[in-house]
Amino acid sequence: MTAPHGSTPVHPSALDGAALPAERARTVAARAGAALCLPGREPARPLAHATTAAGQVLVLVPSGGEAAAAVEHSPERDLSALLMVSDRAPVPLRDPVRAQVWLSGWLTPVPERDARAAALEFAAVRPAGDLLDVGRTTTLLRLDLAEVVLREGERCTEVGPADFAAARPDPLLAVETRMLTHVDRCHPEVLATLARLLPAGSVGAEDVVRPLGLDRYGYRLRIERPRGATDVRIAFPRPLTCAGQLHAATQRLLRSAP
Repeated sequence: MTAPHGSTPVHPSALDGAALPAERARTVAARAGAALCLPGREPARPLAHATTAAGQVLVLVPSGGEAAAAVEHSPERDLSALLMVSDRAPVPLRDPVRAQVWLSGWLTPVPERDARAAALEFAAVRPAGDLLDVGRTTTLLRLDLAEVVLREGERCTEVGPADFAAARPDPLLAVETRMLTHVDRCHPEVLATLARLLPAGSVGAEDVVRPLGLDRYGYRLRIERPRGATDVRIAFPRPLTCAGQLHAATQRLLRSAP
């Protein structure tokens, strides 16, 4: 499956054996890049956002900014909102956005009595210096979810808010960027060996194999062609449970290549 530049689809084999949609959505939601959309206002980047271990979505905004003012002046001190989080490949690609998660619901201020506990839960998953200023120059908002949509290529999947809250991000999330950047810059032979695990004819003479993603189920590669691209998965023999298993699992894959 190929597509013109700018519309790379997700090849079915790139999702075969992958995590359930709720886990994939939680993994995307853990990325830093996000835009907060409020009715009648242009999308704006929050100072930070996080989904806590309990599945609560929190958004940190400037106290003097539009988002804090809009929530404060809404009739019930809650406001419909959409938080769009983008998952971008850690290496330069023609089409770098791998996925997005759209978190829709009601935005409300975190009560003052709960602000310290909420800030600690936020910091546990995403440390942010601006959390130290909550109650002074920054405001912590809670997004109570009504709808979660995961977009991967041209595929959109609805995820129940309860399933999203109960899921956990991929255990390789913290090491993925460092690992793929290192492979891309320093170890082209690893990519060439992984590509040999694909069916014969998958990679043409003018194609370039790039690292696209890494999770507990395996590597994802992007085959960039002169016109279009294809995303594929190289699966581990069994899913990993922690980052400490990655080196051995990778070595087993490399040794199995023809």
